[in-house]
Amino acid sequence: MDIAVLNMQGEQIRTVALPEQIFAAPIKVDLMHQAYVRQMANARLGTHKTKTRHEVSGGGRKPWRQKGTGRARQGSNRAAQWVGGGRVHTPQPRDYSLKMPQKMRRAALRSALSVKAAHEAIVVVEGLSMEMPKTRTIADALKRWVGEATALVLIPEKTPEFVAVAKSASNIASAKPLHANYLNIRDLLGYDKVVIPVESLDVIQAYLGQE
Repeated sequence: MDIAVLNMQGEQIRTVALPEQIFAAPIKVDLMHQAYVRQMANARLGTHKTKTRHEVSGGGRKPWRQKGTGRARQGSNRAAQWVGGGRVHTPQPRDYSLKMPQKMRRAALRSALSVKAAHEAIVVVEGLSMEMPKTRTIADALKRWVGEATALVLIPEKTPEFVAVAKSASNIASAKPLHANYLNIRDLLGYDKVVIPVESLDVIQAYLGQE
C-alpha cells in the first residue's frame, strides 16, 4: 500500500509503502470495542465512597424505649432512614480494571489503523522537526496536511527536535502529540486524522508488525 509523503509545506515529495499487515489488516469491530472498553475502564480510579451506618458519627444509643411510646421501634438514629444516617447499597471503592491479552490489544490497534487507512485518514510527513517550540509553525503545517480536521501526531522519539514539536502541538486544541510507542485505541478513534512522521513508521512496525 503506497501513500504520499508530504513535507512541511504540504507538498508531495515521494511515496512510501505502508506495511499491509498493519494498515490493511482485517477490521474487527468487536475487538476494537473490547479494547476501547478496557482502556476506559482502566482509567477509572474507583475511589468513590459513602459511609454506612457503622461509619457515620453519632448514634450509639437507642433513641427511645422499645415499647409503650406508640412510635415505630428504632435501634439507632444513624440508620439509613434517619437524617444524617448511613447509606445502604451505595458505591464503595473497587477496581474497575479489565484484562486483555497483548495479542488482542495489538490486533485491535492494527484494525483501527486499517480503518484510518481505508478512509484515507493517514498522513505521512517528512522533515517534522524543530529546533525550538513554535506553535504557529505546527498549526500552519497541520492546516496544510489535514485542513480543519482533528489530528493525532505521532512522535517517534524524545529527541530535542521532536520534543519541540510535541510542545508546539500540545498548544493546539484540535491536535494531540503522542509518542508512537504509546499508541492506543482511544486516541486512534478519537481523532479524525493520524499524522505519522516517516520515523514513526519504524517504531510502529517494530511492535505491531509481529503477530
